[in-house]
Amino acid sequence: MAGALAGPFYVIVGIVHALTREGFDPTRHALSQLSNGTFGWVQTGNFFTSGLLVIIGALGVRRTLRGSSGATWGPILLVIYGIGLLGAGVFPADPGQGFPPDVAPPASITRNGLLHFVFGGIGFYALIGACLVFALRFKRKEQPRWAVFSLVTGLSFMASFMAIAAGPPPVPVMLAFYVAVTWVWAWHTALHLKVSREHGVGTEINQPRKPLT
Repeated sequence: MAGALAGPFYVIVGIVHALTREGFDPTRHALSQLSNGTFGWVQTGNFFTSGLLVIIGALGVRRTLRGSSGATWGPILLVIYGIGLLGAGVFPADPGQGFPPDVAPPASITRNGLLHFVFGGIGFYALIGACLVFALRFKRKEQPRWAVFSLVTGLSFMASFMAIAAGPPPVPVMLAFYVAVTWVWAWHTALHLKVSREHGVGTEINQPRKPLT
């Protein structure tokens, strides 16, 4: 359930913060840039909290699915994604594109900015890998809708991330990336709810019946 809460927490905090920060423009600025300026601690806390929730959720998925398909690499990749979020919180993205308005951008990428991209990239590709691992799991379990959901989520998120990483993105690419981030978080939440629900049903079925008296 911690993993299920990670996505809504990240998205809601990010949206509220973006709407209330002076000078922030979602057509030009990434949420990571919210870590800069007077209220940058809000986004930093968002990274830390979401990352911890992702890691805790991944450990729960590992324990629940132990011995079944996807039980090893799926959770491992989700843990790496959580570590990526923690690293993105430790090393904030550089300010730029006029945000924050009261912080001068560096002349070139800083060490923190570079490490932010490194942790973010590793985390994102781990999340993409987790989508593909669970797509294979659902295919093996003959759950085609979940297999397609996971596969499409992973591939579309990879495409949007590669597009935005190629250079200063045009407005449609930036907005598409926001949609992709929200979508992959929705998948992350749905996955954890599904695993939790299936585990509850299995536990109930496997409980010994009390003798009739």
